Amino acid sequence: MKKFVNAPFLPTEVEIEQITENSAIISAFPFESGYAITLAHPLRRLLMSSSVGYAPIAVKIDGAKHEFDSIRGMLEDIAIFIINLKEVRFKIKSDQEQLEIEYSFSNAREIKGIDLENDDIEVINQDHHLATINSDCTLNFSIIVQKGIGYIASEDLRDLVPNDFIPLDAFFTPVKKVTYDIQKMLVEDNPNYEKAIFTVTTDGQISPIDAFKEAVSTMYAQMSVFNKVFDLSEVKLVEANATENTTDLKDLIVKIEDLNLSARSFNSLDRAGIKFVGDLALMSEVEVKSIKNLGKKSLEEISEKFSDIGYPIDSTLDEDTASALRKKLEQLKA
Repeated sequence: MKKFVNAPFLPTEVEIEQITENSAIISAFPFESGYAITLAHPLRRLLMSSSVGYAPIAVKIDGAKHEFDSIRGMLEDIAIFIINLKEVRFKIKSDQEQLEIEYSFSNAREIKGIDLENDDIEVINQDHHLATINSDCTLNFSIIVQKGIGYIASEDLRDLVPNDFIPLDAFFTPVKKVTYDIQKMLVEDNPNYEKAIFTVTTDGQISPIDAFKEAVSTMYAQMSVFNKVFDLSEVKLVEANATENTTDLKDLIVKIEDLNLSARSFNSLDRAGIKFVGDLALMSEVEVKSIKNLGKKSLEEISEKFSDIGYPIDSTLDEDTASALRKKLEQLKA
């Protein structure tokens, strides 16, 4: 039997299933019909875009001037080396947000992710291949590891890294994959309640549970701006349909004669039938310059006056303000 309700049902249960070290299923229920997807979609977006991670943002290689160069004794070209480096998942052990690390390798060997670990930096994918060098090669390079969110293209990093470093595309996001499923569930005799089921997989820089916590915290933080609705002293109130808002028009319905213009400037405008500031505000700069007998000095004087009152010549009024201004000027001239 249908019941009357006066508030949405509040979900009360959360279940967490750890699939692997870097993958987990998080379920929340029961939601009113339609509420689960309302929350699930933005949470997925936040998991993919706002989770904090680490990425190499620049590299300097001794003997290499650019990313299309090569190093004697290294099997990979610099371009391949850079691709391999961008896929190494770092984690700074301290609270530092940026770290520059120097490395030096020699003798015939394969260089893997684990070889980049030291007291300051941890490498998550330790078996990841970076380069192969022979006995003739000494590979010296420095990398800059940065803490961040999202993705930043290398061209946007050129001004943020030293000139002798090659900027890299920075993939900060530690979340590799997020999916969600909305399932129907029965609550009492109502089968239309919902369960939101998230499957979160990370690269190991952060656990899937911590990534989910960060996303929820970010959502709370973004939504907190609406707390000001409960304190109207912090809210900027805007009048609806303000076409007759004389506060917006008060400076535009001032008479030209009240601007204290020189006689030459005033007479030029008066002969052109311009009686109010609003008449000029509705004109383009080209139209103003075409006013008969309005010289350069007069134009400069008028422009200065208009800038002082906040309406520079050729400023664009929004459509509602312009419409209301025309109507008001017609009334004043009637």
